[in-house]
Amino acid sequence: MRLKNNQYKKRYKINSEILAKVVRLVGKNLPPKIYPLEQALKKAKDLKLDLVEINPKVTPIVCKAMNYSKFLYNLKKKKKKEKKHLIFTKEMRLTSQTSRHDLYFKIEKAKQILKSNKKVKFSIFFKGRSIRYKYLGKQMLLKCIKRLSQITKVEIPPRMEEKKMFIVLIPNFKK
Repeated sequence: MRLKNNQYKKRYKINSEILAKVVRLVGKNLPPKIYPLEQALKKAKDLKLDLVEINPKVTPIVCKAMNYSKFLYNLKKKKKKEKKHLIFTKEMRLTSQTSRHDLYFKIEKAKQILKSNKKVKFSIFFKGRSIRYKYLGKQMLLKCIKRLSQITKVEIPPRMEEKKMFIVLIPNFKK
């Protein structure tokens, strides 16, 4: 956990790390105004806050008087929240030679995964000379789409990348 804080510190300069001579100071109880660095540091210190460099690309650079540790905490919290909303993808691997029974078995397994609100990716990897039979792989993927059409939407239609053909299906449930 300590390393993550250091990553954020590298991104934002605080207090004595700021090298500019003049800064635009903003904050909750402060009107935006241009100050010499020493005066801005003094104002932040009087408010018992840190001076954080927000935008170093403009002239004069923008600094904000804020509680830096609370700012880092909110950044971490925001990242965790973003991770929660991700929908995970499960991959079902096939070959152009997969038998009908095995295909239907994988389709049934995909139904269960889709019902748990996850994406499903069907992929066919072509080994050696089997690359000649791309049309068989495409037919198999289209069969998967057809069998699952009532409960899914196609996010990515059959697509070829190097020696791999795949589709991505997403759940189509009304909550």
